[in-house]
Amino acid sequence: MPGLDIFETLLLEIADSIATVTLNRPAVLNALNSRVFDELEQVFHSLAGDPAIRTILVTGSGEKAFAAGADIKELSELGRDLGEEKSLRGQAVFHKIEFCPKPVIALINGFALGGGCELALACHLRIASEKARLGQPEVKLGLIPGYGGTQRLPRLVGPSAGLKLLITGEMIDASEALRIGLVDEVVPAEKLTERGRQISQAIALQAPLAVAGCLEAVRRGRDLPLAEALTLEAQLFGELCATSDKAEGTSAFLEKRPATWVGR
Repeated sequence: MPGLDIFETLLLEIADSIATVTLNRPAVLNALNSRVFDELEQVFHSLAGDPAIRTILVTGSGEKAFAAGADIKELSELGRDLGEEKSLRGQAVFHKIEFCPKPVIALINGFALGGGCELALACHLRIASEKARLGQPEVKLGLIPGYGGTQRLPRLVGPSAGLKLLITGEMIDASEALRIGLVDEVVPAEKLTERGRQISQAIALQAPLAVAGCLEAVRRGRDLPLAEALTLEAQLFGELCATSDKAEGTSAFLEKRPATWVGR
């Protein structure tokens, strides 16, 4: 993947159809600045279109943080117009992650606060270390989350639980995050990468178009009335019925052999 192995703020590793994107600013707890957003946009644009990649893991370097929020120095210099522009920029990058046709799994290895929590929210699944701490403390800076937190968080954990985190600015531990549904699993810190790869390998065994179809059906259907969402599901089901992978999958099942997917 030319041009993607040299970053200032990220590390990229590709192995066994799994891409691992690591935020690499450990001296500032992997805080998100403008350069991070530019590089996240670049890497996700490329990974989304690479048929060799089946899943994407996102994590932070070091043991302390996934991402401990936005770069406060950058925030301190923003006025109204630049503030709105920065919010829209962050939203656009996280939208690209949320709409990625490959499953994106956040491996939350420490603090995921502010923009870091919003990055995790934009991923499709969230696995947390027992040491993880999550929150949206923007109210303590006189702000609200600007990269989708006020919208994705209540949709994920419910309006009341989401609003409580937003207006108190409190930080919660991994067990509480699991209880309210903010993360999907909690594992020992030393098992975090291993668990992420286990899930990725399980996904890689499935038909890639079907996996992408599940992502699309859930993403597009969640904001539709049920009747319209069911129509969407039927349309996607019909499209997949016409694919080579569907023919291969059903044949392999009937012949009691592993399927060989071609992605079309």
